[in-house]
Amino acid sequence: MVTLHVNGAAQRFDGDASMPLLWYLRDVLGLTGTKYGCGMAQCGACTVHVDGEAMRACMTAVGDVAGKHVVTIEGLSEDGTHPVQVAWREVNVPQCGYCQSGQIMQAAALLRTTPRPTRAQIDEAMSGVLCRCGTYTRIREALGKLAAGGTR
Repeated sequence: MVTLHVNGAAQRFDGDASMPLLWYLRDVLGLTGTKYGCGMAQCGACTVHVDGEAMRACMTAVGDVAGKHVVTIEGLSEDGTHPVQVAWREVNVPQCGYCQSGQIMQAAALLRTTPRPTRAQIDEAMSGVLCRCGTYTRIREALGKLAAGGTR
Protein backbone atom coordinates (compact mmCIF):
# COMPACT_ATOMS: atom_id res chain seq x y z
CA MET A 1 0.00 0.00 0.00
CA VAL A 2 1.36 3.39 -1.05
CA THR A 3 -0.06 6.53 0.53
CA LEU A 4 0.59 9.95 -1.02
CA HIS A 5 -1.06 13.32 -1.44
CA VAL A 6 -2.11 14.40 -4.93
CA ASN A 7 -3.30 17.97 -5.42
CA GLY A 8 -3.95 18.22 -1.69
CA ALA A 9 -5.97 15.02 -1.33
CA ALA A 10 -4.73 11.88 0.42
CA GLN A 11 -4.58 8.90 -1.94
CA ARG A 12 -3.92 5.21 -1.39
CA PHE A 13 -2.70 2.81 -4.03
CA ASP A 14 -2.78 -0.95 -3.55
CA GLY A 15 -1.22 -1.77 -6.92
CA ASP A 16 2.33 -2.30 -8.08
CA ALA A 17 4.52 0.34 -6.42
CA SER A 18 6.84 0.28 -9.43
CA MET A 19 4.08 1.65 -11.69
CA PRO A 20 5.18 4.98 -13.20
CA LEU A 21 3.58 7.92 -11.43
CA LEU A 22 2.39 9.16 -14.84
CA TRP A 23 0.17 6.10 -15.34
CA TYR A 24 -1.13 6.31 -11.78
CA LEU A 25 -2.10 9.95 -12.27
CA ARG A 26 -3.67 9.45 -15.70
CA ASP A 27 -5.16 5.95 -15.54
CA VAL A 28 -6.02 5.52 -11.88
CA LEU A 29 -6.84 9.08 -10.78
CA GLY A 30 -8.04 10.36 -14.18
CA LEU A 31 -5.75 13.42 -14.08
CA THR A 32 -4.99 13.60 -17.79
CA GLY A 33 -3.40 17.06 -17.86
CA THR A 34 0.01 15.47 -17.31
CA LYS A 35 1.05 14.16 -20.72
CA TYR A 36 3.03 11.20 -21.97
CA GLY A 37 5.74 12.33 -24.35
CA CYS A 38 8.81 10.14 -24.57
CA GLY A 39 8.66 7.79 -21.58
CA MET A 40 12.35 8.43 -20.86
CA ALA A 41 12.25 11.72 -18.90
CA GLN A 42 13.78 13.53 -21.86
CA CYS A 43 10.92 15.72 -23.14
CA GLY A 44 9.33 17.05 -19.93
CA ALA A 45 5.69 16.72 -21.02
CA CYS A 46 5.04 14.69 -17.86
CA THR A 47 6.46 17.24 -15.40
CA VAL A 48 4.75 17.40 -12.02
CA HIS A 49 5.85 18.78 -8.65
CA VAL A 50 6.88 16.38 -5.91
CA ASP A 51 7.30 18.18 -2.61
CA GLY A 52 7.74 21.37 -4.62
CA GLU A 53 10.39 20.05 -7.02
CA ALA A 54 9.81 19.52 -10.74
CA MET A 55 10.00 15.81 -11.54
CA ARG A 56 9.29 13.67 -14.59
CA ALA A 57 6.34 11.43 -13.78
CA CYS A 58 7.12 8.92 -16.53
CA MET A 59 10.29 7.73 -14.77
CA THR A 60 9.18 8.18 -11.16
CA ALA A 61 7.60 5.12 -9.55
CA VAL A 62 4.52 5.52 -7.39
CA GLY A 63 6.47 3.92 -4.55
CA ASP A 64 9.13 6.63 -4.84
CA VAL A 65 6.58 9.29 -3.88
CA ALA A 66 5.11 7.48 -0.88
CA GLY A 67 4.30 10.01 1.80
CA LYS A 68 5.04 12.92 -0.52
CA HIS A 69 2.94 15.71 -1.98
CA VAL A 70 2.39 15.60 -5.75
CA VAL A 71 0.94 18.54 -7.65
CA THR A 72 -0.22 18.17 -11.25
CA ILE A 73 -1.27 20.89 -13.67
CA GLU A 74 -4.85 20.37 -12.40
CA GLY A 75 -3.69 21.17 -8.86
CA LEU A 76 -1.49 24.16 -9.69
CA SER A 77 -4.55 26.41 -9.69
CA GLU A 78 -8.16 25.28 -9.75
CA ASP A 79 -9.27 28.37 -11.66
CA GLY A 80 -6.20 28.93 -13.87
CA THR A 81 -5.02 32.03 -11.99
CA HIS A 82 -1.51 30.87 -11.12
CA PRO A 83 0.83 33.66 -12.32
CA VAL A 84 2.47 31.34 -14.86
CA GLN A 85 -0.90 30.37 -16.31
CA VAL A 86 -1.92 34.03 -16.53
CA ALA A 87 1.37 34.97 -18.25
CA TRP A 88 0.97 32.06 -20.68
CA ARG A 89 -2.45 33.38 -21.71
CA GLU A 90 -1.32 37.01 -21.91
CA VAL A 91 1.59 36.14 -24.19
CA ASN A 92 -0.42 33.47 -26.05
CA VAL A 93 2.31 30.88 -25.49
CA PRO A 94 0.63 27.62 -26.58
CA GLN A 95 0.40 26.55 -30.15
CA CYS A 96 -0.66 22.90 -30.22
CA GLY A 97 -0.56 22.87 -26.42
CA TYR A 98 0.64 19.29 -25.92
CA CYS A 99 3.77 20.16 -23.93
CA GLN A 100 2.32 23.15 -22.14
CA SER A 101 1.36 21.47 -18.87
CA GLY A 102 4.99 20.35 -18.56
CA GLN A 103 6.23 23.79 -19.56
CA ILE A 104 3.99 25.49 -16.99
CA MET A 105 4.91 23.09 -14.19
CA GLN A 106 8.64 23.51 -14.93
CA ALA A 107 8.26 27.31 -15.04
CA ALA A 108 6.30 27.38 -11.77
CA ALA A 109 9.05 25.34 -10.06
CA LEU A 110 11.69 27.74 -11.41
CA LEU A 111 9.83 30.81 -10.17
CA ARG A 112 9.27 29.25 -6.74
CA THR A 113 13.04 28.90 -6.21
CA THR A 114 14.18 31.85 -8.33
CA PRO A 115 11.48 34.57 -8.41
CA ARG A 116 13.53 36.89 -10.65
CA PRO A 117 15.42 34.55 -12.99
CA THR A 118 17.81 35.84 -15.61
CA ARG A 119 17.40 34.81 -19.22
CA ALA A 120 20.25 32.32 -18.74
CA GLN A 121 18.48 30.80 -15.72
CA ILE A 122 15.22 30.62 -17.67
CA ASP A 123 16.94 28.93 -20.61
CA GLU A 124 18.71 26.44 -18.32
CA ALA A 125 15.61 25.55 -16.30
CA MET A 126 13.35 25.24 -19.33
CA SER A 127 15.81 23.38 -21.57
CA GLY A 128 14.54 20.00 -20.40
CA VAL A 129 10.98 20.57 -21.63
CA LEU A 130 10.69 20.23 -25.38
CA CYS A 131 8.14 22.01 -27.54
CA ARG A 132 7.42 20.45 -30.92
CA CYS A 133 5.93 23.73 -32.14
CA GLY A 134 8.92 25.83 -31.11
CA THR A 135 7.15 28.30 -28.82
CA TYR A 136 10.38 28.93 -26.90
CA THR A 137 10.41 32.66 -27.73
CA ARG A 138 6.94 33.11 -26.23
CA ILE A 139 7.86 30.96 -23.22
CA ARG A 140 10.88 33.20 -22.58
CA GLU A 141 8.70 36.29 -23.04
CA ALA A 142 6.13 35.08 -20.50
CA LEU A 143 8.81 34.15 -17.98
CA GLY A 144 10.65 37.40 -18.60
CA LYS A 145 7.43 39.25 -17.83
CA LEU A 146 7.07 37.39 -14.55
CA ALA A 147 10.75 37.93 -13.69
CA ALA A 148 10.25 41.67 -14.21
CA GLY A 149 7.35 41.63 -11.78
CA GLY A 150 4.49 41.60 -14.27
CA THR A 151 1.31 39.47 -14.17
CA ARG A 152 1.34 38.83 -10.43
